[in-house]
Amino acid sequence: MPTTDLLAARGKQLAAGAGALTAALALGATLLAAAPAHATTPGPAKPFGVVTAKTGLSQRQYPSTDSSVRGHLHHRAQVGLVCKVRTQSVGGNTVWYLTREERPVWVAARYVTSSGAVRYCKDVQRVRVQPNHPAKHAVG
Repeated sequence: MPTTDLLAARGKQLAAGAGALTAALALGATLLAAAPAHATTPGPAKPFGVVTAKTGLSQRQYPSTDSSVRGHLHHRAQVGLVCKVRTQSVGGNTVWYLTREERPVWVAARYVTSSGAVRYCKDVQRVRVQPNHPAKHAVG
C-alpha cells in the first residue's frame, strides 16, 4: 500500500476518533450541567465545630462541668453550633457552645475547633412568649 494511501486511511481514523471524542465531551458537559451543583454530602450547617479531644467530649445539660452529662461526641466528630457563652473555665478557656442537636446541649470550647465566628447567645434572637399566652396570665 503506498504511503499516501496509508496517510489517508490514518487521517480518516483520526477524524473518526476526534468525532467520537467531541461527542463524548458534549455528553459529559450535558451530564455535568444536569447534575446538582453540590453533589457531595452536605456537612453540618455553619457554624460548626470539630471535637479535638482524643478521648471525645461530654455533652452537658448546662455550660458547666457540674451539670449532668447528656451525651458524648467522639474525636473528630462534627457538631453544629448555635451560640456561645462565657462561664466556667475548662483548661483556661471560659467559652461554652450550645449545639444544634435534637436536644440542645453544651460543650466546652476548649475541646472544639470552630469553623468560623460563633455569635454570643445574647445576640441570637430567641423565641419569645406571646403576649396572650395562657401561662403568662395564670394565677396560682
